Amino acid sequence: MPSRKKTSMFASSFCTCVSSFVVICVVLATPQWVSSEVRFSRTGSTVTVSLAYGLFSGTCEQFVDAGLQVSKTSFQVSEVLSSTRSRSLNVATIVLLVLALLSSLLSSGFTCTNAVSNPYQTFLGPVGVYTWNSVCGVLILIAMILFPVSVEGNSLSEELAHSCSSSLQTHLGSKHSYGYSYWIMLLILFLNIASLIIIYFYDHARYSKKKEQERPIENAPKDVILF
Repeated sequence: MPSRKKTSMFASSFCTCVSSFVVICVVLATPQWVSSEVRFSRTGSTVTVSLAYGLFSGTCEQFVDAGLQVSKTSFQVSEVLSSTRSRSLNVATIVLLVLALLSSLLSSGFTCTNAVSNPYQTFLGPVGVYTWNSVCGVLILIAMILFPVSVEGNSLSEELAHSCSSSLQTHLGSKHSYGYSYWIMLLILFLNIASLIIIYFYDHARYSKKKEQERPIENAPKDVILF
């Protein structure tokens, strides 16, 4: 059975890993990733398309000239994307988050195992927790970079706006505001870092205790050691 200190520290790390898993599920499930206002010119008028969407679905509204609302519709992101590059970036972001979800699940399993037992395999101990937490954090960071690249650099909002109306002409400008579904990914990073710090302190304390136990033998006289 593990010591009380090991159980408490790995149980704390388990809580952070489970929290990370839950937050990733929320990120995938909610559509509040970005809100965009895209302005277009149309014959005799100016049209502003207001979008709010995530990785899977979203809504769009049209406002003509002085704020007259024309319509509000819902759409599926994968169905309205016509550009291969936009679709690829969207799929890549989803894949990264799914892999991060699996990494977080594995990290939760490793921390739970160490909280209730002493596994013989080295990789099932702190090394495994370090590995899967780091992998999860890196995947989340890449997803946080990739999505704005798709929105800002690949004109994702402009492409989605065209699905709301077929009569849009010249693009005049866009404004983007990232929602809570995007920003709470920072919380996932903090949770992964917290889990790593907890396990690091446990590993460091265990290493220090091991060194202290070896020191009396190293400092003992040779005749005592021979005896």
